[in-house]
Amino acid sequence: MDARNNINVVLFGQGGAGKSSLVNLIAGENVAKTSSDVKHCTLQWQEYSIKFDGDSYNVFDTVGLEEAQLGIKEYLDAIENAYSLIQDLEKQGGIDLLLFCMRAGRLTATLRSNYRLFYEFLCEKKIPIVIAITYLENEVGEMDAWWQRNKDTFRDQEFHVAGHACITAIRGNCPERHEQSHITIRKLVKKFTADGQKQAWKGGDNLFVSLMQKLRGLLLGTLRSKKDIVPRLVKRCGLSPEVAKMLAARIKKDTA
Repeated sequence: MDARNNINVVLFGQGGAGKSSLVNLIAGENVAKTSSDVKHCTLQWQEYSIKFDGDSYNVFDTVGLEEAQLGIKEYLDAIENAYSLIQDLEKQGGIDLLLFCMRAGRLTATLRSNYRLFYEFLCEKKIPIVIAITYLENEVGEMDAWWQRNKDTFRDQEFHVAGHACITAIRGNCPERHEQSHITIRKLVKKFTADGQKQAWKGGDNLFVSLMQKLRGLLLGTLRSKKDIVPRLVKRCGLSPEVAKMLAARIKKDTA
């Protein structure tokens, strides 16, 4: 079977942003279980097969990488699972789109860290990334007004995306906005995964792989210094020094 019959979309972002509801919004039906309790959410990614407009999509919902809520061990597990997902997708034809989900609000350091980990380190900035801003059912005027007010902040924070969708994934008392959001998010996904848009990214020696190789070299004693390792994790991915060191230890264990 030709793996490129399916379009691979990796969904990531903060916990509590409504990623599972976003999956259901794209699907047009309830295919993903939703929960506001992070303890009840799996730390492994979930795959959903969705079809619309004649195309088949595999949407991979990943756990929100938030150290404070998950705890350090779970946070490290989530990073490893994200890396495992990237490796698995290489065998399925690559990744076509990164879909970042955030709840309308402030662009926090955690959100920026999530963005950099997936976009810069896991995928080397080589595939399109788009953003869905959720919980805008009570936005005054058009929902897209939120983006118009905040897009300069994203630019100033070097948070660059190819496209955006301001939506609500909750039907509630706003069925019109929910239906509008259903159409908007599907258009966004379809636009940036259309035939000819680009070749699916199939991994390779990306920054994250290179980083892991350097960590292995450091831990095995073939590198003299860790100046370009842990500080890079701390600065660009927002890891604390403690977590960066523990991630190094985890990699050492896995490659022993």
